[in-house]
Amino acid sequence: MPKTQTVSARVNPELKESVERIFGDLGLTSSQAITLFLRQVELLQGLPFSVRLPIPNQETIQAINEAKKRENLTEFANVDELFNDLGN
Repeated sequence: MPKTQTVSARVNPELKESVERIFGDLGLTSSQAITLFLRQVELLQGLPFSVRLPIPNQETIQAINEAKKRENLTEFANVDELFNDLGN
């Protein structure tokens, strides 16, 4: 079937450049990669990957709750102290 339709999307320029390098490594153009994605959607009758919200673990939930209550917070005088504490 001849290609007669155009898909146009606005995306972040850095994202576009990054994925175009990956497509190139795979031997694909952006057009071919988009067509591949659309074919998979058609074949699977849905997205070809799972789309879901991340489920935070108990440690993350506790940290969020403590931060909201401003409990157990560590203060730093400057950015260097923060990075030193992080081990960088």
